[in-house]
Amino acid sequence: MSSYPKTGSKAPTFTANAIGGDYTTATPVKLSDFKGRTLILYFYPKDDTPGCTKQACALRDSWADLSSKATILGVSIDPIKSHEKFIRKHSLPFPILSDEDQKIVTAYGVWVEKSMYGKTYMGTERSTFIITPDQKIKAVLPKVKPEEHLAQILALI
Repeated sequence: MSSYPKTGSKAPTFTANAIGGDYTTATPVKLSDFKGRTLILYFYPKDDTPGCTKQACALRDSWADLSSKATILGVSIDPIKSHEKFIRKHSLPFPILSDEDQKIVTAYGVWVEKSMYGKTYMGTERSTFIITPDQKIKAVLPKVKPEEHLAQILALI
């Protein structure tokens, strides 16, 4: 059972390397860097897989509308080099954080046991957190479906 931060609580802090958007090289960022702006922190399992690509490209295609209302950060446990290829291949306009040590996914309660073909393993649950300008959790979107993700975000911002 996931233990997400509660709506209204302070967002868990983080520090991680970002690439993409305004970050042309791996750059350390932390939650407090985004104070004063609504933040969409979306967690996804793996770069360049079908569902993750569909989800990222929907955000890209609505970038003009979304970026005027919020800052978007993707988060996965993939390394920076993988993120760079994913961003370049799909022309993603927003940064992605590399959480190779699983600290952020754990803090947000999205590092969970999953199963496929009868085998269990740990992985990232596709979930999104909307964080207010004063860095509190406004909304939690657990177990989002890639094709519904954008509409859910737009309804909340």
